[in-house]
Amino acid sequence: MTEVSLNSAIDRTTGAPRPAALARWLWTVALLVIAVVAVGGITRLTESGLSITEWRPVSGVLPPLNEADWVREFEKYKQIPEYREINLGMTLAGFKAIFFWEWLHRILGRLVGMALVIPLVWFAWRRAIPAGYGWRLLALAALVGLQGAIGWWMVASGLEYRVDVSHFRLATHLLTALFLLAGLVWTARDLDALARNPAARPARLTGTVWGVIGILFVQLLLGAWVAGLNAGYVASSWPLMNDHFVPEGIDWAGGAWLAFTNDPFLIHFLHRWWSWVAAAALLLLARALLKHGARTEARLVVAVVAAQMLLGIWTVVSGVSMWVAVLHQVTGAILVATAAAAMHRLGRRET
Repeated sequence: MTEVSLNSAIDRTTGAPRPAALARWLWTVALLVIAVVAVGGITRLTESGLSITEWRPVSGVLPPLNEADWVREFEKYKQIPEYREINLGMTLAGFKAIFFWEWLHRILGRLVGMALVIPLVWFAWRRAIPAGYGWRLLALAALVGLQGAIGWWMVASGLEYRVDVSHFRLATHLLTALFLLAGLVWTARDLDALARNPAARPARLTGTVWGVIGILFVQLLLGAWVAGLNAGYVASSWPLMNDHFVPEGIDWAGGAWLAFTNDPFLIHFLHRWWSWVAAAALLLLARALLKHGARTEARLVVAVVAAQMLLGIWTVVSGVSMWVAVLHQVTGAILVATAAAAMHRLGRRET
């Protein structure tokens, strides 16, 4: 099939586009992604991520249904290093508890996929997708499939030689989810604009926001590494780390690059203080919104940034209380969505 004919098949421009309905659909999927991020945080904090040792996209939907099935799954878990070195002696009841969170996380991931693919097929069949949006919606749906594959790639890293998953793969998994969330928000806002004005053009990223994106990316990456390395536990005081500004215990023996990418003390330190750079960049974004008269968006950015900073400090001083840490991760996802909406507003103003 040629590119032109494929694009026509996806866009269905000869029907009646329904951008408002499409936008509502994407906002709903965005909320589901935030829910997945929340459960993913719980999964990480409860050390549940390796409890399911196989990737079964279809048959894995159902959990064990009887005691024999539970024992069989538990025996599989007993074969991996995490059980032998960390959880040796765990009871079946304890295994069921960690299994639940990983199972729920995978189920929600599948739900996001279905929530994107099934309505996309329906909207395409009804010829309700506006011209130019078919490929973008298809790319978002494909990204969910990629995210599932990345999730298994992450889990696989902890099944043979490690007692946890690779923090690099965990970061890839989380950042892909947040990229999907930003794409959903951006596309939903484009469709909202199109519903109000049929002549509206898609917003574009402006030069002024690329720096904000880069700074925010670094902070999100560091946060994922903190989670993957359990680096939040190395200090429970703020602003000093164990009575020092630059913490003791950083291992420089393997060189600077190894320390910057693997040392929990250094990564915690960097995440803690780079947050102020990220906050300053986002406040500049809010200031730009004010100049364009977008007071609501500007105030929302400031409020979410303030909440995220306070939750980050609370997470540290609470000794990484699970629910505080989960709320910190969820607010981080909301911050990504808020920033994407703010950047879209600027992109529309300058289009």
